[in-house]
Amino acid sequence: MKFKFSTISAAAIALMAGSAGAAAAQAAFPEKPVRMIVSFAAGGPNDFIARVISQKLTEYWGLPVIVDNRPGAGGNIGSELAAKAPADGYTLTLVSTAFVVNPSLYKKTGYDPFRDFAPVTLAAVSPLIFVAHPSLPAKNMREVAQLAKKSPLNYASPGAGTTGHLGGELFNVMAGVKIQHIPYKGAAPATTDLLAGQVKFGLTALPPAVPHVKSGRLTGLAVTTAKRVSILPDVPTVSESGYPGYQVDNMYGILAAYGTPDTVIGKLHADIARALREPAVKGRLVEQGYEPLGISPEEFGRYLKSESIKWAKVVKESGARVD
Repeated sequence: MKFKFSTISAAAIALMAGSAGAAAAQAAFPEKPVRMIVSFAAGGPNDFIARVISQKLTEYWGLPVIVDNRPGAGGNIGSELAAKAPADGYTLTLVSTAFVVNPSLYKKTGYDPFRDFAPVTLAAVSPLIFVAHPSLPAKNMREVAQLAKKSPLNYASPGAGTTGHLGGELFNVMAGVKIQHIPYKGAAPATTDLLAGQVKFGLTALPPAVPHVKSGRLTGLAVTTAKRVSILPDVPTVSESGYPGYQVDNMYGILAAYGTPDTVIGKLHADIARALREPAVKGRLVEQGYEPLGISPEEFGRYLKSESIKWAKVVKESGARVD
């Protein structure tokens, strides 16, 4: 009995010591600056969300959280860099839907979305919007399709593999047209060329387009969600514009390198979710057309897998490919 008691005591002590060690590791993180890689250009939606969150984390931790923009190759450059980072939580990456689309779209991405990364949280989702330069002789999606059947037409997106790209390909399939894709290195440069009339038609994230649609510098043709959005109530959905069942959402999620300790992932998730609940942060995101979330790492992992399956099907049906 004495032996049994000693064994149980030793096990209990070991368990308590392990729990205390894990708690200490979580409490100690971070002890130096944290880098957040953004795979698209400064000024776009990924960059905006990263900076809103990083500012709050800097306040919480008393240490800099540095946003590092690494645009190019539809997000692959930044994601490949993040995949090679040490698994210690000091390098994070904020990704959009392109992250799970690209393995189906490119022959080589330089990363595996599931083997190389540990989910932290899905920070937010937002609609996309089809927009046109006012000189385009089409004021709705039906007219865009009719125009595309008569003469060549291009569409701008924030990059190959983004929901702007694949959302355009999905429209091509549903409308029976072939509008040529023009990829940019983010929503900001795509919007700049749309405003200048360098390209007449595009599909981009809602936030950077909203002020220009409201001012009349761009025409809002349709939003990609199932329902209209409150920030632009007069802009119809693609579904109600004659293409029922069309729906595309963009996601903005945060990941760490695979193998990052669970305690560090837990700390990151807790503090990011806390930031997203703060009224000032939530207000900034909502007024720009984002829906703040902050779901658990496990939920985010399941979401990433479901999105991967969904978009692989769209890539296959559309025949889209990037060499």
